[in-house]
Amino acid sequence: MIEQNFIKIYEYGFKNNWDLPALTDYKVNTSYTYGELAREIAKLHILFSELKIQQGDKIALIGKNHSSWSILFMATITYGAVIVPILHEFNNESMEHLIEHSDSKLLFINEPIWEKLNKDNINIPIFDIPTFNLINSNNNHVNKITDSIDILFSKKYPNGFTKDDIKYNYVDNDEVVCINYTSGTTGFSKGVMITANNFAGNIIYADKLNLLFRGERTLAFLPMAHVYGCAFDFLYALSAGVHITLLGVAPTPQNLINAFKEVKPNIIITVPLIFEKIYKKKILPVINQPVMKFVLKIGVLNKPILNKLKKSLINSLGGNFREVVIGGAALNAEVEAFFYKIGFPFSVGYGMTECAPLIAFDKHSNFVPTSCGSVLEDIMEARIKSPDPENIAGEIQVRGENVMKGYYKNKEATEDTFTPDGWLKTGDLGIMKGRRLFIKGRIKTMLLSANGQNIYPEEIESRLNNLPYISECVVILREFRLVALVYPDKEAMRSDNISYEQLVNIMETNKGILNKSVALYERLSAIELVENEFEKTPKKSIKRFLYQ
Repeated sequence: MIEQNFIKIYEYGFKNNWDLPALTDYKVNTSYTYGELAREIAKLHILFSELKIQQGDKIALIGKNHSSWSILFMATITYGAVIVPILHEFNNESMEHLIEHSDSKLLFINEPIWEKLNKDNINIPIFDIPTFNLINSNNNHVNKITDSIDILFSKKYPNGFTKDDIKYNYVDNDEVVCINYTSGTTGFSKGVMITANNFAGNIIYADKLNLLFRGERTLAFLPMAHVYGCAFDFLYALSAGVHITLLGVAPTPQNLINAFKEVKPNIIITVPLIFEKIYKKKILPVINQPVMKFVLKIGVLNKPILNKLKKSLINSLGGNFREVVIGGAALNAEVEAFFYKIGFPFSVGYGMTECAPLIAFDKHSNFVPTSCGSVLEDIMEARIKSPDPENIAGEIQVRGENVMKGYYKNKEATEDTFTPDGWLKTGDLGIMKGRRLFIKGRIKTMLLSANGQNIYPEEIESRLNNLPYISECVVILREFRLVALVYPDKEAMRSDNISYEQLVNIMETNKGILNKSVALYERLSAIELVENEFEKTPKKSIKRFLYQ
């Protein structure tokens, strides 16, 4: 058990950082100091109390990243209730299902999302975010309470709300504080029960690494309804007295670059998909120019040009960060090799929702290419289910402070996820040298060739995604032949005036290029174009099972 109480970290932190800026909504005139954040939390605590919400009750939250989302999350866990953040990108039926499955007593939701749901399926009080106004309830008592919150607040704090008034309910670190769903689909829903200790393990470890310091800035653009963005863009940053700017608009490469230049964050927390898009849109067009290709082959000129590219990229990302932390999925091998070559300050970590989320990480100064970091010292343990863990890939199994309590109302799935001796089965294949992990693929996605070779489709997809006019792809096995399903880069096609007929020929060329760079058993027999983007999980990984 982590020694520091998770909730007390914020009780002390809000007092100590009272006058510092805490939350700002990008491009909107909404901002809160830590003192103002604590005041808004106190008002919601009164609402919960008047509505007879008990410690351990569930409160659902659906909406985009916003200061109000952050306030509601913190108000819930510091009250002693359990927050249920539901990704707003889930379809309507999924959201309705998760509200019911989680046994939530209240729902806070963006009103435009609420208007699309089947209201007959939801029979609990509904509040709007960002206003916190009541938008649906069959109970007159609830209406009266919400109308009188400001009066009740003034009565409780007649001399105004001060830092001495910040006193949160005691929540033991062993208690569940969050239920995070890995899928919204009925039959696939697994609500990960995250304890205060799980979050504390992540936050304490990040604090030891000095990733951020009091008064610094960060830009939160990953969905905070997913545990990766929640833990590091939000919970860790708040625990460190950092000023968080919430993006609130689509994290396109251009929107991000504009925001980075304005916010100038001290650290960048991201996922491979976003970083790879920046590489493809900003770097590849430069280094693929014939003159640039020629010059980069000349050793004398190579280093100055790479340094110039590195400086240009750093400046485009705000120019003020110490490190870019990449997690959520494996980084494209070509992208990783390029950024390592130019000395760009980045690192790749490894985790999963069930570990809230961190399992392994190295700061960029210790980063080893193709690895995903070292298992967290004093926090986590890992082992490889393999006769030769350093050379033969096997399932990565973990245990430690960050491991979840189990899946909510799903005893069977919980038992299937743990070994008889208590290790969490990650479902990932890897090797481990010392404490450093190297991911090889997912057990469920590994393909078996006709001659018995193990094929890791992610490695093939990594190469394919860097070829012209490919936005994203999935490699599948069809009658023992490898086929790549490709969603084309339609923006690049429009820009270059590429017709569908031309695209088909380009894909044939891409297939030839790919097949020259992989093993015989990894060669593609065909590339098939698909019309729509692939459906994705909350952490933006493609739902492969839909395309097998």
